[in-house]
Amino acid sequence: MTTKHYTPEELKKVDPVFGQFSFNGHEQIVFCHDKDSGLKAIIGIHNTVLGPALGGTRMWHYNSEWEALNDVLRLSRGMTYKSAISGLDLGGGKAVIIGNSKKDKTPEMIKAFAKYVHSLSGRYITAEDVGTTTPDMDLIRSITPHVTGISESLGGSGNPSPVTAYGVFMGLKAAAKFKFGSDELGGKKVLVQGIGNVGETLVKHLTNEGAEVYITDLSEERVAEVAQKYQAKAFTGDVYSADVDIYAPCALGATINDDTIEKIKAQVIAGAANNQLADEQKHGKRLQERGIVYAPDFLINAGGIINVFGEIANYGSEEALRRTENIYNTTLDILNYAQQHNVTANQAAMKKAEDRIDAKKNSK
Repeated sequence: MTTKHYTPEELKKVDPVFGQFSFNGHEQIVFCHDKDSGLKAIIGIHNTVLGPALGGTRMWHYNSEWEALNDVLRLSRGMTYKSAISGLDLGGGKAVIIGNSKKDKTPEMIKAFAKYVHSLSGRYITAEDVGTTTPDMDLIRSITPHVTGISESLGGSGNPSPVTAYGVFMGLKAAAKFKFGSDELGGKKVLVQGIGNVGETLVKHLTNEGAEVYITDLSEERVAEVAQKYQAKAFTGDVYSADVDIYAPCALGATINDDTIEKIKAQVIAGAANNQLADEQKHGKRLQERGIVYAPDFLINAGGIINVFGEIANYGSEEALRRTENIYNTTLDILNYAQQHNVTANQAAMKKAEDRIDAKKNSK
């Protein structure tokens, strides 16, 4: 018997799904296409041991369908760990719609997508993400009950962004406590990369805490608006070489990669972006070697899913905030465990999540 070794490009041609490097034992991948509305979407269900797979729908102008597949695989896997480490009875899933949300999105497209969600009979529950909105979730709700984050007027929890930002803030404070010996942020220089709904709310929390906040975003108009609103400082230049104490990536993922990791001067990394480490093992280890404290993204950005889970578990906003505030304690526990066992923070967080999944699997 001979073994054939494929290059990444060859692997794409031979096995475009299971050969995808981000494929991690996913249970189900659904490719959705509706010619009439122009819908092209992918739903990834990573794991349903703890419960139905819940994760938002991202609409993005991907360079290729391969890139979209890679994103949905990485994001859905991250949702499994996010729900598990947060103590939620949920699995991990995610969806991506290929297209420019500002130009291509139509009600017909959203409804077509909703029909695909409904066809999964509750195995996947969708929610808001980059490029989709609470009104989009309301429209999906008109087709299927398998959606969260709908408007409060319809009995939902509304936009999850404020709660997500609060959780990131709690995780950031815990990481500061671990690194600096105090979670007081007064006078600390913090760079927030990405000023969307979550990023802006994080800027608000940091400003109220007395931090010296720098902001950057692809939209100069957005930077100017938020800078004026919160007296933050617009940052220009290389983000990764910035002379700051804390770097908070709140845009898209993989900003900590081979090209950036050696430039980073910040002593703490804690932000809302998913999949911040381009290579979890290599880059997590390098941050550890450099003494940079990394607050695992799937841990500290879990406030949003904690909030929308309240629609399923029937708890209100006060309980959602209480659970989100506990991200502070969980982050400290994870960082202390990582130090004691000489593993990366990401490895420590993944172990805690996997232990909970394994315990549930073994109890069945």
